[in-house]
Amino acid sequence: MSAPLGKTAVTEPDVRVWDPLLRLCHWSFALLIPAMWWTAENSAWGWHRRLGLVLLGILVFRVLWGFVGPQTARFASFVKGPGTVIAYLRGQMADAATRIGHSPLAGWSTLALIGAMLLQVGMGLFSGDPYDGMTGPLNPLVGVMTADMLTDWHETFFNVVLGLICLHLAAIVFYASVKREDLVTPMVSGDRPPMQGVTGIGPVPWLRAGLAIMLAAGFAIWIAAGVPPLG
Repeated sequence: MSAPLGKTAVTEPDVRVWDPLLRLCHWSFALLIPAMWWTAENSAWGWHRRLGLVLLGILVFRVLWGFVGPQTARFASFVKGPGTVIAYLRGQMADAATRIGHSPLAGWSTLALIGAMLLQVGMGLFSGDPYDGMTGPLNPLVGVMTADMLTDWHETFFNVVLGLICLHLAAIVFYASVKREDLVTPMVSGDRPPMQGVTGIGPVPWLRAGLAIMLAAGFAIWIAAGVPPLG
């Protein structure tokens, strides 16, 4: 139906789904994980250590942002109980038509991937051999046998991280090919097509963002220094 004579048709605005800091975290993971794999495969241990500390800082920020960020960044908005996940899989979610952000199933996938990356980085902080190449900044805090064990686990556990990434990519392909839902474009632009009665996430809490960035960066720097005593 055309607009009445003399009036302009009003189109609904796009819905803001993802804030810029969350998107920056997401794409940083997509760049850092392959880069860290490449540096490990090519024995570029200095860069591997630096990138690992950068990844640690971003992961810590993402965890903090999961408590103080906008709606769709918060864990409480997408980490749901088994009943909600089952209702989603059965197509019985009451708010499915107006829901933005991660689905309950994708929420657990996201949480698993963040947890796996934290565990992988955590093991890397203690790994290495001080007599044969690069070590993590916390290697002096553990014995040689513990460091050797964590080094082996660090190498093996990367396959778990890789598997979770492959599941993540498979889900994106499934949604695009089967459900005809584009998940990539909103993660680039932050917006998705209009939804009736949905206004989006609103403004970014930049003061809380600044505090979270400083805490995450300070923690990564403290770890890089070998956790010296505070005060």
